[in-house]
Amino acid sequence: MKVNLLDLIGVTQYLLSQIEKHPDFLKLEYYPDLTIGDAQTALSCIKDELENQQQLSAVSKETN
Repeated sequence: MKVNLLDLIGVTQYLLSQIEKHPDFLKLEYYPDLTIGDAQTALSCIKDELENQQQLSAVSKETN
C-alpha cells in the first residue's frame, strides 16, 4: 500500500507538535542544535515543494 507523501507530512507535523508540547519532553530541558521547530520547518518546505509540483503538473495537463 502506497501512502500519499503529503498525508505522511501532515501526520508527522501533527506528531512533532504533540512531542513538542508533551510534559515528558518539556521536563528533559533538551536544547539541541537542531530543534523540533527545525524539523517542522523542513517538513513545511517539502510540503510547499510538493504542492508547487502538483500545481505545475495540473497546469501542464490543462494546456495539453
